[in-house]
Amino acid sequence: MLDVRQTRLRPHALEGNFGLEREALRVTSDGRMAHTPHPFPDSQRIVRDFCENQTEINTGVHPSAGAAVAELNALNAEMLRTLDGRECLWPFSNPPFIEDETDVVPAKFDGGQAAKGAYRNYLSAKYGRYLMTFCGIHVNFSLGETLLSAAAGVEDERAFRDRLYLHVAEQLMLWGWVLVPLTAASPLLDASYLHRGMKGGEEFLGLASVRCSEFGYWNHFTPVNDYSSVDAYANAIREYVRRGYIAAPSELYFPVRLKPHGANKLTSLVERGIDHIEVRCVDLNPLVGGLVDDRDVLFIQLLMLWCASRPVAHLSGGNQLQAVRNFKNAARYDIDIPDIVLPDGVAGSVRRIGLSLLSEMRRFFADFPQEIADVIDFEYGKLEVDGNRYAVKVKERFGGTFAEKGLSWAKELSEASHV
Repeated sequence: MLDVRQTRLRPHALEGNFGLEREALRVTSDGRMAHTPHPFPDSQRIVRDFCENQTEINTGVHPSAGAAVAELNALNAEMLRTLDGRECLWPFSNPPFIEDETDVVPAKFDGGQAAKGAYRNYLSAKYGRYLMTFCGIHVNFSLGETLLSAAAGVEDERAFRDRLYLHVAEQLMLWGWVLVPLTAASPLLDASYLHRGMKGGEEFLGLASVRCSEFGYWNHFTPVNDYSSVDAYANAIREYVRRGYIAAPSELYFPVRLKPHGANKLTSLVERGIDHIEVRCVDLNPLVGGLVDDRDVLFIQLLMLWCASRPVAHLSGGNQLQAVRNFKNAARYDIDIPDIVLPDGVAGSVRRIGLSLLSEMRRFFADFPQEIADVIDFEYGKLEVDGNRYAVKVKERFGGTFAEKGLSWAKELSEASHV
């Protein structure tokens, strides 16, 4: 539908807009959940997510992955300097020690924002507070306006953009599972997550990413989306709300979302059209300070561009259910289990099908700048050699005494921010 290798599109192929969201838990100097009020009440970029000590950075929009990651790093450093060692930011997607349910305090809102507090209490009752402590990175990306305009040609640009983003989102549901093993970095759990109140000990469930696995951040049902039009996409989500499966569109815990400009409302999506795509399956990477490697963000752009070139083929309900299962299965630590099933019936391991996909991307971007080849090679190396995967490195580095080593690393990161 859009092939950036075409001569008229090639000069603008890598133009785009990036925005990042990063959740992280504030913890005390002894590694417990912080119970102090949100320390950044006046910040537009540093807000609260589910619980009072769960901070969320929202970067501005940037023309490159590197620029977006640079702002994320700067805001993270600003937070650490403000906390000044009294508290640290937990650099893992999985939470630290949790005493009990009361240790996870839903964010407090009042006045005109009281509905936000009520919504968090609803989530608490439905999913449990422990689940809400998982943290991750959300990557928001849109194609460059010049690229979109050139690709649309004589077609109405908004209509073309909507069709294109619907197509890319549907293809990402089919192929986006590959992002899970490439960015998974949370194989270890503090034992208190599974054994309420247990002090000391850790758990390894055979997973590279708990939050992306079947034990992680998912609804109690598996949604089937309609990618045939923006109206159909919005109406499918509205139907889940009408039936009481979810209370609001924001409760649809899905690895790929279509978003409008501004507030995330279905009315805005329908009235204004699709502005960007949000990818929600990236773990915090403790190896880069609980942030994200800019090569992983750039790879997400490349994957979207590759998806844009794929033939249009709507996924059946059954294929969508299998696609979600692929995302969950891709979170396993062992990537040689034949866990992935594609619509054509081809089945294989994350490693085998993932390497095949990356090989195809290598060919697709063969004539692009060396930086692009380097990024794809970087990702290829993770699936080719286990020791290159973040989850393997994290397990080796922090295993044995996860909470103790994790807290020590969090303090080192805090101290480094003051240098």
